[in-house]
Amino acid sequence: MSETPSYLQDAKDLLTQDGFATGDIWYHGTSSALLDSINEHGLIRSGDKAMNQAAKKTMATIGNSYTESREPVYLTQSKQLAHYWAAQTVRDRSVRFEGEESPVVLEVKLPENQQTKVRPDVGAATLLIMKGGEKFMAWLESVYQENGAGELSIDLMKADRMDYLKKLGMAYIDEDVPAEFVQLVEA
Repeated sequence: MSETPSYLQDAKDLLTQDGFATGDIWYHGTSSALLDSINEHGLIRSGDKAMNQAAKKTMATIGNSYTESREPVYLTQSKQLAHYWAAQTVRDRSVRFEGEESPVVLEVKLPENQQTKVRPDVGAATLLIMKGGEKFMAWLESVYQENGAGELSIDLMKADRMDYLKKLGMAYIDEDVPAEFVQLVEA
């Protein structure tokens, strides 16, 4: 896991024992390889076409069919959390694609009509019971401790849906986000 650059370390400002504060600005973590497309088209649900094509090709090679699912646009209220997921995206893409990619964080300022459509990502419970989810939970626990927010306490299977947003910083919008509302976070 790559170290979070200091200009993205905002947990100290957002995190309390109740979880992460939420405002009008959201963040999305991704790979630098996708920036040109995002700058042109915005954040598109299920937007990593290259990864989707690679998965489809792999499934065809082993004789299975592949049906693309329509994933929402994942968001978080923290640049630090977005960077974590960006690093995961780069790691996942590096298995399939050559080239230099780096984690990038995008600031998302949704218009009022979309702001109300952001939802806590309770579907993340399934992700979090997998090995990659265990790594995230361990990393997030360290973020809580480093920022004096106590222990991360959540039962993923019984948690209130708002806990996925407040305690884990996991949200989504099930709509595309136009490019005019997205900009790269830079140092």
